[in-house]
Amino acid sequence: MTSAGATSAGAEPPLRRLTARGALTRDRIVRAAADLMHANGVAGTTMDQVVEASGTSKSQLYHYFDDKDALVTAVIKMQTARVMQVQEPHLEQLSSLQGLRRWRDAIVRFVDERHGANGCAIGSLATELSDRSEPARILINAAFQSWESYLTAGISRMQERGEIDRTADAATLATGILAAYQGGYLLSQARRSAQPMALALDLAIRNVEALALEQKPASGAVS
Repeated sequence: MTSAGATSAGAEPPLRRLTARGALTRDRIVRAAADLMHANGVAGTTMDQVVEASGTSKSQLYHYFDDKDALVTAVIKMQTARVMQVQEPHLEQLSSLQGLRRWRDAIVRFVDERHGANGCAIGSLATELSDRSEPARILINAAFQSWESYLTAGISRMQERGEIDRTADAATLATGILAAYQGGYLLSQARRSAQPMALALDLAIRNVEALALEQKPASGAVS
């Protein structure tokens, strides 16, 4: 990756006006690159491999991407979209501790089905690129912040409903949960087991559950 501080390091040029066919070709290239980089790492993926995996020519590849940095930028954006496509259905309407537990269960199932292989698509990129490319780090950090914002909003809704203490810092709790997710995934990847993910999320969620308020019985309820 280009060193930080270069004028256009890792910067993806503005998208050219693409035909429908051109957009499909570009998307095929990015998808192939994303899959290769997730499996083999960015450094372990060559442009020639992307050409072969995408079924395109080298001239087509360089028509859409000036260099590998530009392709990596597109991959970060695609992997972010892929991860959020999985996360959003669980987090968009998050408003209760029960919902947070359901999200936890879905994540553990997802990791268990894959035996932890390859790790988090965004987390893997962060590990490899954050200290090598400042533009990549900025993009990846933005992806994590977007992800955290869903958790923050969900915890805030729990506070508004009176389920947990309003004085708690929802953003801090969200950061803790996402940090547990990333650390849990790393250990699950190494152990080929979903157990570390389950334990990490359980501990993080218990911090939120510890803030739960005693619910008063509804008016007129029989004691």
